[in-house]
Amino acid sequence: MKLLDYLNDRLGFTNRHRRVMDRPVPAWINYFSCFGGITFTLFIVLVLTGLLLSVHYTPSEGEAYKSIQRLNGEAPLGLLLRGAHHWAANLMVVMIVLHMLRVFIAGAYKNPRELNWVAGSFLLLLTLGFGFTGYLLPWDQKAYWATVVGTNMIGSVPLAGHFLASFLRGGADVAGQTLLRFYSLHVLWLPMFTAFFLWLHFHVIRRVGISGGM
Repeated sequence: MKLLDYLNDRLGFTNRHRRVMDRPVPAWINYFSCFGGITFTLFIVLVLTGLLLSVHYTPSEGEAYKSIQRLNGEAPLGLLLRGAHHWAANLMVVMIVLHMLRVFIAGAYKNPRELNWVAGSFLLLLTLGFGFTGYLLPWDQKAYWATVVGTNMIGSVPLAGHFLASFLRGGADVAGQTLLRFYSLHVLWLPMFTAFFLWLHFHVIRRVGISGGM
């Protein structure tokens, strides 16, 4: 396209990012090496569908469930967007677990890639955090009681459990404040930390290269 060619000529996108994008792929790469890339692709799908879903969602105790019903029945492609977000989230959990299993079995977590393993471990925890906080957002009976059980389990952790459960709930019980807090974590705090650890993950890969393995 002439517009893209014009912008590239003036801003130099291609030359500036060539050293990042144009990298040779080792000959031994196989399907087992693609779990990480699939996980990242699913994360991008979640970001895009989440942005579109947020346009229709109201994170309040009185309107959250109603906004989901409007999304399902009235919003253009709303049910498709929600389904894509739901299944991408489930597949992301599966893919990141498979990715970490492959890395562990292949021994790719060892020196000099131990920091990459640490970053990946945090990304796994953040992925589970996305699942836990997102589960409450439909604000139906299933989501409510699942969150009650989940926060009670967190509350049983020795020493810090009571503080963590109260922090997540925004009080003693799961209520509207919990919904708002989970929404904030889901769309602001968790994506921010995920972006940082993704940058760290990719930065280490660029510095030390891809480990050989399965």
